[in-house]
Amino acid sequence: MAERREVLNIGVIGAGWWATYSHLPGILDHPAARLVAVHSRDQDKADKIARDFKATHAFTDYRELVHLEDLDAVVISSTPNVHYEQAIYALEHDKDVLVEKPMTFTAREARELCELAADRKLELLISCPWHYTTHALEARRLVCSGQLGEIRMISILMTNPIDKLLKGINTKPTHGEGQAYIEPKAGSYNDPAIAGGGQIFCQVSHAAAYISFLTGLQPAEVFARFDYAGSVNDIYDALTITLENGALVSIASTAATPLSERNYEVRVFGTEAILQMELWKGNMTLIPFEGERTLYPDLPSGEIYPDRGPVTNFIDACLGLAPNGSEGTIGLASMEVIEAACRSNRLNRPVPVSELTYPPEYDL
Repeated sequence: MAERREVLNIGVIGAGWWATYSHLPGILDHPAARLVAVHSRDQDKADKIARDFKATHAFTDYRELVHLEDLDAVVISSTPNVHYEQAIYALEHDKDVLVEKPMTFTAREARELCELAADRKLELLISCPWHYTTHALEARRLVCSGQLGEIRMISILMTNPIDKLLKGINTKPTHGEGQAYIEPKAGSYNDPAIAGGGQIFCQVSHAAAYISFLTGLQPAEVFARFDYAGSVNDIYDALTITLENGALVSIASTAATPLSERNYEVRVFGTEAILQMELWKGNMTLIPFEGERTLYPDLPSGEIYPDRGPVTNFIDACLGLAPNGSEGTIGLASMEVIEAACRSNRLNRPVPVSELTYPPEYDL
């Protein structure tokens, strides 16, 4: 493992739309971080990004970036099809890793990353900004401290107007303020060979990770149905998940919603209290079976989606200044839900997570 320093030297692999919108500015704003290198498949683009964001090096080969002598850590913000190969390479060369969601294409790949990071005592963080709001941290404290009692059911409705992105009609992102420094490339979200799939990989990856983040519980079985709405990618998804403690989870998620309407409703049903959250609106209420409800102050608009939260926490965790708030094991749990859901939709039956040890071609 690289020697810890007072300043963390970071390279960014896949410096595209989201990296230039969130991760690179987050690194530059952190007093204990230094951006030393960026990677893009196009040399002219890599050079321009390096100039604009004051990085010393620009590469088209991520391996060259990883081999930089003074590099401590990497942020992987490339397309999902190369997350695994880039993350495993960085971990094998003793670099701490932040990887964008979806973590990988398969649960097996995600498990390998987690095991290697643990074996080498490296930080592995899955980039999920929803884990860094004050509501999220308080919700996790309430759940894990037992204030809701035993968790028996969770209901999630998650929508985001990105159906045109998933269908390849346009490449313009629908969130993020101001003009994008770089817009997503064609295929990054609508080509299954690059993105893995549609809503299940792009957005349900958030919701599936949030379940494990809140509860610390792992998925045991998944039953899922997808509607493709004339696309090669799933646009409407419905999942029923059984957690390891027997709790039931429902996730309904779609990319087909008006630009003016986003939903991220999370309802956690315990034996002693109910927790109601609306993440896009930044509100949260605790309703005990006995006693008064607690209405938490709404989050300011700028804190509803803390897009720089993952990279800020990653830097702090690597320097030993804070615990890792979104560990790779959360990304693994999300990938178990995703892969089991895809297999369930294909096979028309519930899929135990234990079955994911079989290859994707496995059928009954």
